[in-house]
Amino acid sequence: MNQAWWRRRWWIPVTAVVLVLLVAGVWGLVAEGPRTTPPDLSQGSPSPSAAASGSAGPSSDAGAGSAPPGSPSPSPSATAVPPPPAPGKITTWAYQLQDYPSGGLQQLAAGPYQMVVIDLARDAHRDFFRKDEIGAVQRTGKRVLSYFEIGSLEDFRPEYPGLRKDAPEMFANEWGDWPGEYFVRYWDPRWWDRVVKPRVDQAIAAGFDGVYLDTPLAYEEIDLGAAQGKDRDALGREMTNLIVRISKYAKERKPGFLIVPQNSPELREHPGYTAAIDGIAMEELFYLATDEPCTEDWCTENLANTRALRDAGKFVLAVDYAVRRDAVSSACGRYRAERFAGTVTVRDLDRPAAICG
Repeated sequence: MNQAWWRRRWWIPVTAVVLVLLVAGVWGLVAEGPRTTPPDLSQGSPSPSAAASGSAGPSSDAGAGSAPPGSPSPSPSATAVPPPPAPGKITTWAYQLQDYPSGGLQQLAAGPYQMVVIDLARDAHRDFFRKDEIGAVQRTGKRVLSYFEIGSLEDFRPEYPGLRKDAPEMFANEWGDWPGEYFVRYWDPRWWDRVVKPRVDQAIAAGFDGVYLDTPLAYEEIDLGAAQGKDRDALGREMTNLIVRISKYAKERKPGFLIVPQNSPELREHPGYTAAIDGIAMEELFYLATDEPCTEDWCTENLANTRALRDAGKFVLAVDYAVRRDAVSSACGRYRAERFAGTVTVRDLDRPAAICG
C-alpha cells in the first residue's frame, strides 16, 4: 500500500467505522427501549414516594455531593442521625428498669424520648446490655444512661453472694421499703474495688453516655451502729467523696461521660459535689407513690436544693409516680414551669411512660 496515500486518506475508513457504530447504537436504543437501573432488593422495596419521584433523595454524606445516576439508595443504617440534644436541652426522658419487651430496647428506641435510663443489665443480674444494643438506641438521637446503686446492694445482684461470704461486715441494715436490699459501708475500699468500679467499667465498655447513680441517700438511712463512728455529716462527706471519685474515674476514661445521682440534692453543700455532677435526678418532687401530693417539709427542701443545682447549670431529670389524669397533668405543668425534664410513671418502672403533652 502507498503509505503517502494512506496518510492523506486516513479519515475515510475511520469515518466509515464511526458511522457503522452510530447506526448500530441508535438501532439498539430503538429496539430495547429506555434503560432503567434495577432496584437494590437487598435493601428492601423503595418507598412509594421515592418510586413516584424517581429520586434517591439527598445523600447521607453531606460532604460527598450528589450520587452518580443509577446508584442504589443509601441503606437506612447509612442515614445521617442528628446528634442528641445537649443534656441541658433535654425535655423528655424515659425511665425503665425491668420487663423490657423480648429483653430488648426496641420499644424505648422507637419512643419519643431524648434520653432513656435503663439498668446496667437486662435482667438486673449478669446479662449486661451490649454495646451494639446501646448504639442502636443512640442512633435514634437519644442519650442512654446506665442505672445502678452506689449506697446499697440487693440480694439478686451478682456481687451480693461473694460480698456476703467474704465481707459480711460491709452490710448494714436492710432497707425496710425494699426487702432484700441492704445499705453498705460505701466508704470501704472494697466497695469501690468489687462493686462500683466494675460497674462503671461495664457502663463505659457497653457504650453508655453516662451513669444514673441511685441510693446516695444511704448516708441518711444507714444504721449509725454500722457507720464505724461516723455521724450524718461525715457520712454525707463520704458519699460526696464516692460520687467525686466516680466522676473523676469515668471522665478520665471517657470525656463527656455524664454523672447523674438520684435524690439527695442537699449534698451540694459538700465541697466538690456540684462540680462532679452533670445533672441531678429527683423522685417524688410533686407526687409521692402513688398520686399523693408531696406536701412534706422535705419535699419543699428537695425542691429548693434542686432549683439551686439547676441554677448552677445542672440539668434535672424529675420523676413522679402517678396514674390519675389530673395528677399527671399537674406534674407535667410543674416540670415546664421549673424547666425540668420530667416523666410521670409507675413505681415498678416496668414500662416507658407517655411524654408530658
